[in-house]
Formats: sequence, C-alpha cells, structure tokens
Amino acid sequence: MIGRIMSSPPTSKPSLPPSARARALAVLLTQHKSGDPLDEVCTRLWDRQAMDSRDRAFAMELVYGVLRRQETLDWRLEPALKKPLPRLPLMVQMLLRMGMYQLAYMDRVPASAAVNESVNLAKANKAQLGRDWSGLVNAVLRSVTRLPERPFPELQPDPAGALSIRYAVPQWLCARWVEQMGVERAEAACQTVSTVPALTLRVNRQRVGRDAFLEQLVGAGIAARQTTVSPVGVILEEGRAVTTIPGFQDGLFYVEDEAAQLIPLILDPQPDEHILDVCAAPGGKTTHLAELMSNRGQIVAMDRHAARLQVLKENCQRLGATIIAPLVADARELGMVVSRQATDLQIPSPGVFDRILVDAPCSGMGVLRRHPDAKGQKDTEMFVRHHTLQREILERASSVLRPGGVLVYSTCSTEPEETEAVIARFCQDHSDCVRESIMPWLPASAFPFVTEQGALSTMGNALGMDGFYAVRLRKIQGSL
Repeated sequence: MIGRIMSSPPTSKPSLPPSARARALAVLLTQHKSGDPLDEVCTRLWDRQAMDSRDRAFAMELVYGVLRRQETLDWRLEPALKKPLPRLPLMVQMLLRMGMYQLAYMDRVPASAAVNESVNLAKANKAQLGRDWSGLVNAVLRSVTRLPERPFPELQPDPAGALSIRYAVPQWLCARWVEQMGVERAEAACQTVSTVPALTLRVNRQRVGRDAFLEQLVGAGIAARQTTVSPVGVILEEGRAVTTIPGFQDGLFYVEDEAAQLIPLILDPQPDEHILDVCAAPGGKTTHLAELMSNRGQIVAMDRHAARLQVLKENCQRLGATIIAPLVADARELGMVVSRQATDLQIPSPGVFDRILVDAPCSGMGVLRRHPDAKGQKDTEMFVRHHTLQREILERASSVLRPGGVLVYSTCSTEPEETEAVIARFCQDHSDCVRESIMPWLPASAFPFVTEQGALSTMGNALGMDGFYAVRLRKIQGSL
C-alpha cells in the first residue's frame, strides 16, 4: 500500500504552490508533443516568469522523475485503471503519472496532497480537456493508495519485461541489452539508467590539485570523495546548485561524468601540438585537452551549432583555457572548411592535425539517465542512421590527420552499430589507419573497462558511470 489519505473531498489548498505542479505538467506535455530536448523546454517555459528556487526544484524533480520512471509508474497504475493508460487523453496520462510519482517516490509529499493537487489540475484544465476528468484522476490515485503494493516480476522467464518494469527502461532496449551483455550486466545498465546521476566534477589541475580541492569542499561542509577510476574526478555525496560549489567562479572544476573524463587521456595531447576537436561543444573534453597541453599549442574546436559554441567559449573563459579556436562548421564538410580557413586557424600545413578527437553524435544510450526524455524517441532504426553519419564524420576527420597522427573516436553509446561496426568498416576501408590499445594511456583503475579489442566500454558498470565507448587509431607514417 502506497501511503494512506483521508476520505475527505479534494481541497484547493495545496501543500506546495500549485504553480510548481502546473509548470511541471506544461513541460511534460510540451516536450512530448514537440520532441525538443527536455532541458531546452524547461528553460523556454520556466524562464518566462519568475519562479522561486523551491518551486523550481520541486517541478524539476517531478518532470525528470516522471520521465525517468515512466514505465514503472504505468505498471503501478495499471491495476487501478479500467482501460489501458494510452487510451486516455495525454494530459490525463501525465496527471496520473505525476500523482503516482509523488505517491511512490516523493516521501516528503503527503499522499493527500499528491492526490488532491492532481485532481485540482484536472479541474483547472477542464476546458482544454473537453470534459471534467477530475473524478477519474481522483478515483485512480485513491485506489492506488488502497491497493497492496505489487511485487516486481521475477527476472525469469521474461528478463526483458521484468527489467523494463523494475528500472523503467523500454522493453525493446532491455531485450537488446540482455542479448548483448547477458542478464547480469543488462540489469546493471538498466539500474544506472533509472538512477539520478551523482554530481561528478573534473578538477581543473591547471589551477588546483584534486586533494587541495577536496580540502576546500570539506572546509565548506560539502561531503565529497575521489572518483574510483578517473585520476582527476571528485564525486559530491549530495546534489546542489553547481554555482554554489566553492571554486566555480574561479574555474577550479567542470561538471563531467567520470567515464567522460577518460577520453582526453586516451588521445594524450602534447604541448605545442595542433589538435582538432570535432563536435566539441559544450567544451568539457576540449578544455580538458587544453589542460593536458598546459595551454600550449592550439585546439580547433568545431561544432555546427553556434549557440553551443558560445557555451564552449564561456567555459573556456571560466576554466582559463586560452588555446582554443572555436569554429562553426559541419563536420561532414571538414576537409573543405579546414583547407579554406587554414591561415586563420594558424595550421602549419593546410588540413594537417597532430591529433583529432571525434566525439561523434550518437543515440545517447549511455546517458539516458541524464536525458530521460530520449527514451520515448528511440527505435532500432536510429542505430543505422547514426552509423551512417558517424562513418561520414570519421572519414572526413581522418582526411585531415597527419601521417603518424592519432585519432580517438568516442560516443556516449556502446551499441554495436555505433561503435565496433563503425570502426571495423573504417579500418577495412583505410589500410593506412591501425587500431591501438588504449591501455597504455589509462590508469590501472580503468583496465577493467578495456575490451578485448583494446577499446573503452563502460556500459553496465557497477560504479554508476555513464556508458561511453572510445577507440584509438593511428595513421601510419608515410601514408598519404
């Protein structure tokens, strides 16, 4: 049984300002209909009017919680419904999910408030819905509080179905992961998707050492610890607004998952080299590369989105990365763009870089917990579409890599079509490029995540890292 509520009729007096729930509902509906990234929808809708920090935090948890736990919420609602949830109007579906999330996962919200405020929102939107659905919302949510809590299904005989319900991951994706990784690792991957990611920071060692930064945090009363795998990371025990963390304005850190912090180490850039970072914005790996180069040399940071490159510039300024040259361009036109702007970019020989990082656009399967809205937009065909784009970008990037130079290809997905299949086809078509094991460039703590092929793969790990893939290629000396 999930909470108990009084049998009194719904009241219009909320436990929290109704605007928080109303704004959460607006974001959920807008994002579902538009398909726009969730963070962009939140910014667009919530920045129109003033919203105090308490309301914003509540609405944010509700929005991300509903999307992160949607499959589980729908399963919990099922016994109280007379018809399948998808047959109800979208707004009613979202109201029920919002109410269910508060009942199941927000302990500080009284059950009566979770039900009553959902009912009030249904009443307030009667005209938009075309009829009054508040009675159904009230009946379903009250029924849920009275029914015994359902135990999750056992993993056998249907592991994909059970994992989908337990961890709120689409069943087709659970089935893929079970087939690819086995039930145990698939469950670890699903568990990561369903959890709120820890706040992980990469220490800017150009300005402070990790131990000294940890001392600053402890001195400010912030519990934190070193990352297990990355040699430059810190994990905060509790989430907080990033701008309130000591050292933010001074550029002492950058918010970045532990797995992502390993990618620049694999490229191993050296001072005074010319580096190309393809699809660089918002600049986490770019600024890390500059740090590893002691701010000597040059990094051309390319991205096709000018607005995202502006964020990169701001991050460079805060972190003190002074060797980065932003370039608005499409990676599929890389050779032409670099050749045309070689003089402006101060490349010693047109189209020749010492090292290149291709952080390719991908399905984002390894970072679903950060973008739960993406779960509803995925299908197996998208892997083929991404594969084609990734191969094209990799082809263009390799054409501007000097003989003897190093290229690292990385994705925040470990799906085979976007990783090994891309590299296998590329190496088949390019005898002048060879794979190198990434192990010599990583700390021993990362060795468990090195595959038999010598690539990085962190999907399904027990440490709660995002799922990343990376491979290191070298162009043979003397090749044209």
